[in-house]
Amino acid sequence: MTNSFIRGLARSAGVTLATAAICLAPSAVLAQAAPPVARAVAAPAKAKSASPAPPAQAPATQGLAAPRTEANQDVIARIGAINLSAEDVRSYVAGLTPREQAAITKDPALLSQAVRLLLANRLVLQEALQKKWDQQPGVAAQLEQIREASIVELYLQAVTVPPASFPSADEVQKVYDANRGALLVPRQFQLAQIFVAFAKDSDKATDDKAKQQIDEIARKLKAPGADFSAIATASNESKGAGDLGWVTESQIRSEIRAQVIGLTKNAVTDPIRLDDGWHIVKLVDTQSSYTRSLPEVREQLVQQMRAERSSMLRRAYLAELQKQQPTVLNELALSGLFDESRK
Repeated sequence: MTNSFIRGLARSAGVTLATAAICLAPSAVLAQAAPPVARAVAAPAKAKSASPAPPAQAPATQGLAAPRTEANQDVIARIGAINLSAEDVRSYVAGLTPREQAAITKDPALLSQAVRLLLANRLVLQEALQKKWDQQPGVAAQLEQIREASIVELYLQAVTVPPASFPSADEVQKVYDANRGALLVPRQFQLAQIFVAFAKDSDKATDDKAKQQIDEIARKLKAPGADFSAIATASNESKGAGDLGWVTESQIRSEIRAQVIGLTKNAVTDPIRLDDGWHIVKLVDTQSSYTRSLPEVREQLVQQMRAERSSMLRRAYLAELQKQQPTVLNELALSGLFDESRK
């Protein structure tokens, strides 16, 4: 999501639909707090892959090298001579974050993607080990650094886990009450539109042609029993075009918002000229603003509260550790450490 305007097809003065720039992209807060209601309006940003990435592996080949051959292993997947057992998959899932585990529970296809990635990693690892790539001096030194960092991180995670009883129901309620404002889903509008594009620097003849097109469409829409969808499709020669879906009030450009707010259900605006072309917008439906309920957001709040408590425990643990073993630095030697390399 960006804060730029959503631009439509401005290649010519032809009639186009659905992706014109009538709306602003939603803010990051709304993207988290509100349901996904602006699919057809927001810029088609490259979504991050939904597949949970495997946790960082230690540099050694623990759990990845040799294929399992025991008869009692339940083989789930195979690539070449490498088998993946049910226990391998369970162990992998156990190493994911609670959010990643929840995502896999809701969408089993994500687990399939993750297993494919895990198999690919094992295939690469097998090749690297066969070539003894990990034994090269430079690589071995990097792997040792990664191993040490992994041990530190896993240990810190283990010693800073909040109690299972945290947070209590009362604590969750207090956080919910304190953040109700951030959980407000603003008023939403379900919109459709017809759009006639023209370039900013187009000549008068092109502008006049676009105006004639939008006026003809507006005339058809005013006829008794006019079908907005059919007229939009006929104008664009594209089935299903023109539907913008649900958008929040703040996402709609001010020039259009002023007219949309005054519409009754299923009414259409007069042609509206913007810098990208002419727009006619239909109000399909309206949904009043509301605050998401505690049951809707409880899991998200609990995860966030536990993550914040874990971070606090980590800071306290490190502070206490360094208090017991004070740090001593030779600042003079440290400042001159790279002087030779700079010369």
